[in-house]
Amino acid sequence: MHTNVLIVGAGPTGLMLANQLARRGIKPLIIDRHSGPAQQSRAMAVHARTLEIYSKMGLADQALALGARGTAGNMWANRHLTARVPVGDIGRGLSPYPFVLMLGQDDNEHILGARLNEMGVIVQWNTELVSLQQHESHVEVILKRPDGSHKTLAANWVAGCDGSRSKVREACGIGFPGAPYEHTFFVADTVATGSMRPSELNVYFDRGGFHLFFPMRGQDRWRVIGILPPELRQKDGVTFEDVIPTIRDVAGVDLHFQSCAWFSTYKIHHRAAERFRQGRCFLLGDAAHVHSPMGAQGMNTGLQDAYNLAWKLAFVTAGRANPALLDTYEAERLPVARALLRTTDRNFQIVVDNHWIARLLRTHVIGRVVARAMTFEGVRQRAFKALSQIGIAYHKSPLSKALGTLPRSAPKPGERFPWMKLRMKANGPVEDLFQALDDRQFNLLLIGQPEALAYTPIDMCALVRPHAIPIDAGNAAEFERLKVPSPSYFLLRPDGHIAASGGRFDALAVERFLAPWLEAEDEGIIRLDRRKAA
Repeated sequence: MHTNVLIVGAGPTGLMLANQLARRGIKPLIIDRHSGPAQQSRAMAVHARTLEIYSKMGLADQALALGARGTAGNMWANRHLTARVPVGDIGRGLSPYPFVLMLGQDDNEHILGARLNEMGVIVQWNTELVSLQQHESHVEVILKRPDGSHKTLAANWVAGCDGSRSKVREACGIGFPGAPYEHTFFVADTVATGSMRPSELNVYFDRGGFHLFFPMRGQDRWRVIGILPPELRQKDGVTFEDVIPTIRDVAGVDLHFQSCAWFSTYKIHHRAAERFRQGRCFLLGDAAHVHSPMGAQGMNTGLQDAYNLAWKLAFVTAGRANPALLDTYEAERLPVARALLRTTDRNFQIVVDNHWIARLLRTHVIGRVVARAMTFEGVRQRAFKALSQIGIAYHKSPLSKALGTLPRSAPKPGERFPWMKLRMKANGPVEDLFQALDDRQFNLLLIGQPEALAYTPIDMCALVRPHAIPIDAGNAAEFERLKVPSPSYFLLRPDGHIAASGGRFDALAVERFLAPWLEAEDEGIIRLDRRKAA
């Protein structure tokens, strides 16, 4: 048997990768050793960048209907509210989704899986990767089927989305340095009443660390996450009833739990794979990086891994790109994972450290400082860009290059192009820019220079679509707000990040930039047709 792409693991990351490939005409084989989708909502938050991708897939409305918008975060210490930080519109003007959506991993898997089924790709459950061996032209894998029999499969590419104990990573011999934190954590899905502000995140700090109350869909439903007290860490068979006294001691005696639908204890690791690619195999999501839950970045980061790799893998598989394009996946995503690991580790140490200074910061300083800082618009915007992942940039990527001089304040190659509402054509309607752009191809934004359409890329129209954006009063205001100069041009990758930019459109410079990466079936390279300009 043969497949272009084998995806190992049908969690959120694997499902996103499969969806993105299928949207681009590449039907993968996706397997998972489990019997079905997750039944518990391990991850809880969906950030703006993920919702932007869901919107491209036609899934944003479903996600919004299933989830609950986070409106504020409340910080408690010594049973007193120390700060309330409104976050309902924290990203206003930066994204069509300027908030955090509380939506569990199980719901994310449901909507991703349903859309994948609609495209004719069915997850092969109870199917396990036994081994893989790489060859120059393919990867030979052995799979264990539901009936216990084995079959051999040839795959052009293998994507390891199979979690922190990844068999793909192990088979590739890729190291996974790091360690577990010393603390043991618990998680519980509960129905509870107490001092918690309804429909808002509540964080209770204490001398021993913290307890988080995430609002869930439904009346009085809360996901509770905390640290097991020392006296329970060595006990076998810890139950939710065992930890209730500790939670009540921190959150107040008026806290009452009516029920607990799910309870589990676990250790948190902080690790990053030494490499994200080995030959024809790639690592994504938890197979590539695991870290503390600070900022609820884990699931969202895996989804971004998949979105980054998918368009490149689809282009190469379809014969539209040089295989060297795939090298940029590791070049771009590995630094992101390492930076995230450093940030979450540093912040996590503050909220669990038992040193008296850390305890003082938790119970008397952090809440007040955060609440005060978030009253400043600049701080709010920086915080949203970091939390929502719209601020991730690939400045040092070989796919990012300035082809001309623009003001220092202008969007830079490697950054996600800003979201705005524009008239894409003279006298046309005002549109959401992100919705107007097809993320299955490159998009060339020609701003304030309609004559540049004379350089229409005729022979690469399937890969690069030009947009001559006029300058009228409304557009000019948006460009000024987001520091986009006119005239200028921006070549956007399918994932919305800026590949190249400049002032007056230079067709030859764009051709030279694209040629090493993209290949046309008839000529071997992408060529901009400049006959009209001549």
